[in-house]
Amino acid sequence: MRDIVGLYMQPPTRAVVCCVDEKSQIQALDRPQPVLPMRPGQVERRPHDYRRHGTTTLFAALNVKTSELITQFHQRHRSLEFRQFLAAVDAAVPRHLDVHLIMDNYGTHKTPLIRHWLAKRPRVPVHVTPTYGSWLNRVERWFAELTNKQLRRGVHRSVVQLKAAIREFIAAHQAKAAPFVWTKSADEILASIARFAQRTLDFPAAPVIQRTTRSGH
Repeated sequence: MRDIVGLYMQPPTRAVVCCVDEKSQIQALDRPQPVLPMRPGQVERRPHDYRRHGTTTLFAALNVKTSELITQFHQRHRSLEFRQFLAAVDAAVPRHLDVHLIMDNYGTHKTPLIRHWLAKRPRVPVHVTPTYGSWLNRVERWFAELTNKQLRRGVHRSVVQLKAAIREFIAAHQAKAAPFVWTKSADEILASIARFAQRTLDFPAAPVIQRTTRSGH
């Protein structure tokens, strides 16, 4: 965690820091009726049923300094597709700059295929988030924006329509890219976790209620 937060708060010179991840199994959902937006005195309304029209996986690399994106669509989510995406990231960064990659320890990212690819590219050091620590990866914040603002209420009758909607959102982001600002140091984060853990320990445990049964039942 200190390693990754350090990259955010004091990025290295002559290098690009990219947060890398994939949003897998994005579903193209068709709804029988449009989603009715919230208005005064009325909650948002949407039909409970939907029809699936396929899925796609979006690979994304977020430039920490500029918030610009490198993206690819793939139908499958294997180390082969991940290597193709890493090659695209490597090609997009000028050769005189290092490429620091921040990513989680998902199995697809640790296969021999990926390890060999990285071993041949010393300018591409990898910084891995701890298990259950994907919240440290800033591209997850962008994925949340994509879900909340474009996908959750969308109606897509095909994977083609789904990809078009995602590309539209990406283009709008690229046109006005503004970096997400990381404000908490590693020490502040660890202190906050320690306070939460202490409150959890101090909270009285709920009484255990044992159920008794009559003999013979």
